[in-house]
Amino acid sequence: MNSQVMMVAIGIAVVALVAIALWAVARRSKSEQLREHFGSEYDRTMKETGSRSAAEENLVARAEEVKAFNIRALTTAERDRYVIDWKKIEAHFVERPTTAVIEADELVELVMRTRGYPMADFEKDADLLSVKHPRVVDHYRAGRAMIDSHGRGTASTEDLRQAMLHYRALFEDLVGTTTDVAQPLTAVREIEQTPSVKPSTVRDDRPGRGVS
Repeated sequence: MNSQVMMVAIGIAVVALVAIALWAVARRSKSEQLREHFGSEYDRTMKETGSRSAAEENLVARAEEVKAFNIRALTTAERDRYVIDWKKIEAHFVERPTTAVIEADELVELVMRTRGYPMADFEKDADLLSVKHPRVVDHYRAGRAMIDSHGRGTASTEDLRQAMLHYRALFEDLVGTTTDVAQPLTAVREIEQTPSVKPSTVRDDRPGRGVS
């Protein structure tokens, strides 16, 4: 092999190595961007899919799907109306905790629908919500999980109270009363004007709804 051929071969090898290095940097940058944006949702999706590449494909696909919807902010009138509705729901939590939690879930769904989310099934709704509200989607899943647990008879009044706190964190973010920032589930503030209630003092008021 003469020197000219050798130099060409070396050049090709160098170009290949640079291309590989650039690809690795781009992939790492993409992963970092997705992890930074989605937060705990990135880790949850990776655990669910079983690999980083599959998780990232899933998250990118969600983001692309959301682009097809006309997701908008609430008008001032809509926001004010929903805030009033929320205050009414919280006001009767002590006397009717089951009803309050169910209504909180329904109000959150109504707000999402008003903002332009298609609202198909819960898991799909949560996935789409995670694109623009990644820091509070955990609250949505936690609140719904507690409703499901109560329906199976495995949730306590304290669980319902926690569900209300989760729904409040999500509601405030959706209507714009807070910004979408990381908020640990264990650090959500207490419900204002709602004293602590012992389970024995709270009656179950919607057995026909399947959450009893």
